[in-house]
Amino acid sequence: MIVQSKRIWIAGQFIEAQLEIESTKIKSIKEYNSSPVDHDFGELRIIPGMIDVHTHGAFGFDTNDADEEGLRLFAKGIAAEGITSFLPTTVTQSEEVLTKALQNVVKVVESGYEGAEILGVHFEGPYLNMDFKGAQPPEYIAKADVEQFKRYQAAAKGMIKYMTVATECDENFDLTHYATQHGVVVSIGHSGATYSQALQGIANGATSMTHVFNGMSAFNHREPGLVGAALRCRDVYGEIIADGNHVIWPAINNYMTSKGTDHVIMITDSLCAKGNGPGEYFLGGHRIEIKANGSAYLYGTNSLAGSTLRFNRGLQNLIEKAQIPVDAAINACTINPARMLRVDDRKGKIVAGYDADLVVLRENYDVEQTFCLGKVVM
Repeated sequence: MIVQSKRIWIAGQFIEAQLEIESTKIKSIKEYNSSPVDHDFGELRIIPGMIDVHTHGAFGFDTNDADEEGLRLFAKGIAAEGITSFLPTTVTQSEEVLTKALQNVVKVVESGYEGAEILGVHFEGPYLNMDFKGAQPPEYIAKADVEQFKRYQAAAKGMIKYMTVATECDENFDLTHYATQHGVVVSIGHSGATYSQALQGIANGATSMTHVFNGMSAFNHREPGLVGAALRCRDVYGEIIADGNHVIWPAINNYMTSKGTDHVIMITDSLCAKGNGPGEYFLGGHRIEIKANGSAYLYGTNSLAGSTLRFNRGLQNLIEKAQIPVDAAINACTINPARMLRVDDRKGKIVAGYDADLVVLRENYDVEQTFCLGKVVM
């Protein structure tokens, strides 16, 4: 199959080109109009497939539900917003619930599914700081425990690729050391780390920070906290929720301007309510409500608990509302998460030999078409 457009994101710019797709890969890239094409997208933009590393669910499904068909619907449905690969994300719960959730991801991956590729699991909690728990169920927050984590990883058959940990609560950084030595990316989050403690967490293996500004110690000019470390440590990755509710646009601009183009990762932190509209739902066994602004809150409070953000709208928000340069915004959705997860040898760029993960965008950022591993899903 050959597709072409006058605006394909290659080498950090939009150029005229043709893409030859064979099976799951981009076989070659040619000059525009050099061969007969199957799909000519004209002036529509084609960007690399987008990657969401922090998403709990959508369409009524939550990763903790351990429902095979729910996860399949999730994977297929999010392709409509330009996501071509993702990490189903857990929320703090009992060992029994989390074990079943991990086993469910393995079942779906092994038995087959359509849509966005499951790259692994984001294990958010239970090893968090109680004072910065946010919407994480406090009754299940646990002390960092290497032996328990080994059991979780065994249930996941090694599919836990990314985990959120309050590293200041990880005694001697034992869990951080174990995880990083076994190929798991450690992200500091739901954490009250001081600036100095954050640097220690990074020095002991952490390479990312979870939903920057949210669930972490705030910036102060005399004690910069974890937010200050996120701003200062420019070679450490950091997630950002681009819905305008979790972080306002000027703060996103400040953060991304400080961080540069290569280490910000846009996420949705979406919940089961995405695609289903406002109302009451549950997260980790606790009641939440989706308000008119699209964000989730612990029921009856103003405590944020996640979003219903569509990924293509997040990209639009970065460019149009936070006024982030186009290259930095696209990187945050594509190559940066790929590098962080160490899959940038096949994902995150439009290059010959890479996976044929592509998103065709209209001028208003609506998704015209999504290719997941060469297959038209949307």
